[in-house]
Amino acid sequence: MSRIVMLGLVFGVLILSPLSVRSQTSVYLGPHLGIQKSQDATDANYLVGATLRAKFMQILGVEGDIGYRQEKYGSDVLTVRSWPVTVTGLLYPLPIFYGGLGAGWYNTTFDYASIHNDAGISDETTQKFGWHLVAGVELAASPKVKVFGDVRYAFIDYNLKNVPDAVLDGVKADFYSINFGLLLRL
Repeated sequence: MSRIVMLGLVFGVLILSPLSVRSQTSVYLGPHLGIQKSQDATDANYLVGATLRAKFMQILGVEGDIGYRQEKYGSDVLTVRSWPVTVTGLLYPLPIFYGGLGAGWYNTTFDYASIHNDAGISDETTQKFGWHLVAGVELAASPKVKVFGDVRYAFIDYNLKNVPDAVLDGVKADFYSINFGLLLRL
């Protein structure tokens, strides 16, 4: 469903944009992989997803992204699984460098260790809003293929339950990620 919304958004922007801008528009779709680490998570972890990127002018673009990420807190007391859907406005000060600001909807599952489930602390799934900053490089591998690499910092505030014998109070869930992707022209 989110892909339909993202494609609808891109299609709407293309239709409403002036003809001179439309003639310059290029749309790419492809997979991305990365490594991410939350400030208070136990370890860094991998992430995977798909990216839809449209460049409207030489200096202006937009990106839609859906992914999957996971992290552990408090010595495996809590596993957080997230399926973020994000939209990012991109600015290209130079043809291969970009920076951006975006927002995301994070569908997140909090999976507490079974010992805490037995004690009455139940797992839950919530939706959270967050925002992010991005800086990266986009290179043309061929006329129809691009590769990109970027660094993102996401700001998201999870409400974690207090768990006996675990320090989860005040845990920071903001995270950074280093991503690499392949984009194919549509």
